[in-house]
Amino acid sequence: MEVCCKKDPKFVTVVNETQFLPRQEGDLTISYDVTQAFESNYWAQVTISNENPIGRLDYWKLSWEWQRGEFILAMKGAETLQQSQSDCIDGAAGAFYQDMDFSTVMSCEKVPTIVDLSQYMANNTAVGKIQYCCRNGTILPRIIDPSKSKSAFQLQVYKLPPDLNRTTLFPPLNWKINGILNPDYQCGQPRRVDPTEFPNPSGTQRTLSAIASWQIVCNISTKISKPRCCVSYSAYYNESVIPCQTCACGCPSSIKPACSPKEPAMLLPSSALLVPFQNRTAKAIAWARMQHFPIPQPLPCGDYCGVSVNWHVYSDYSKGWSARITLFNWGVNEFANWFVAVEMDKAFAGYQDVYSFNGTKVPGLNNTLLMQGNEGLNYLNAETNGSTPYDPRIPGKQQSVISFTKKLTPGIDVVAGDGYPTKLFFNGEECSLPDFFPTGAGHVVSRNFPLLLLASVFLFLVIL
Repeated sequence: MEVCCKKDPKFVTVVNETQFLPRQEGDLTISYDVTQAFESNYWAQVTISNENPIGRLDYWKLSWEWQRGEFILAMKGAETLQQSQSDCIDGAAGAFYQDMDFSTVMSCEKVPTIVDLSQYMANNTAVGKIQYCCRNGTILPRIIDPSKSKSAFQLQVYKLPPDLNRTTLFPPLNWKINGILNPDYQCGQPRRVDPTEFPNPSGTQRTLSAIASWQIVCNISTKISKPRCCVSYSAYYNESVIPCQTCACGCPSSIKPACSPKEPAMLLPSSALLVPFQNRTAKAIAWARMQHFPIPQPLPCGDYCGVSVNWHVYSDYSKGWSARITLFNWGVNEFANWFVAVEMDKAFAGYQDVYSFNGTKVPGLNNTLLMQGNEGLNYLNAETNGSTPYDPRIPGKQQSVISFTKKLTPGIDVVAGDGYPTKLFFNGEECSLPDFFPTGAGHVVSRNFPLLLLASVFLFLVIL
């Protein structure tokens, strides 16, 4: 028996298409969801989600630009940096809402700056009780803690004519977000997407949908900019430390004429790593004289970095090798739940363990190791005063040893530079690396072939 099939010309294929744009992926995504709508105002929830495996934000600041005269009456889970009512009172809002008490308005700014609340406000019934709110502005990668990879807050927005309609809704434009010692993010404009679904606060399986939703996609900027952290190199087989580069994090526009922003940083004794740059001059000069290194005039400027990391090759033997990583915080802000991501092209496969920290191979990245402090070591404290008024300030410090095996990396040459990171990130921010590696007999070797000539000149000066 044979059966022939013929398409019915009257049959219509039903395609379940949405009238909104599909959601996109990015390093950071922001959802602007209208949850309640009235004629003159609405409530919206803003949810910031970290999608990058090694990206994060600390003490985040979020801003946008209202396009149609809107203002924020109230907020929960966050607040604006300024509580300004003058733009409302002297503008169209004051003329339309003549009976409103603007002294209670959260913000009338066209471009408000919003910050997170302290964790102590999380259970406050007036301004807290929002899931993912009140984290001191810290958003972690999912690999560290999925429950802390989001930040959320709610706001009540008042509208002006001719937008006095429940269905007339416009999101703010020109979104910007940044943190302290974090990557730079570039955000696109809001895109209307399918309404976000929220779990029912009553705890039942029923879900609640937003009235309208927009998505803002932010990606880590690839533009060349000055970092805010730097790395120094040292090794057991070399007495000198290769410090962070001169002006690694940029030099101030007005620097003292006594220092040179172009002169290479001077080699240091290991004890100088514990001393702020402004107190290292005597040690640097004494070390140069002891080792017969040249002393430039004027001396090089500092690195001007808030955080520095020392990578020290600790040992090298036939079956393996080890490194020691030390973090220094020279700033006034402490870093909770800090992490370091280390990219090692040649040594990654041989990673064994990190002892004072928690080490994880980042899924999807075949050359990146993520390290974070264990409980009790997950705070990188701020710089503090010394024990006496005459002592230099003391940086916050964390340290651990990392072990590697050579079984899976045959041919690795630790002394030639294979034992040093190709990239290093602190809290998602890529740090500046030195141009040279320590080698045996007090020499250094260039990490970049184009700098080979410069390295040769530098080596000649060191040997003198």
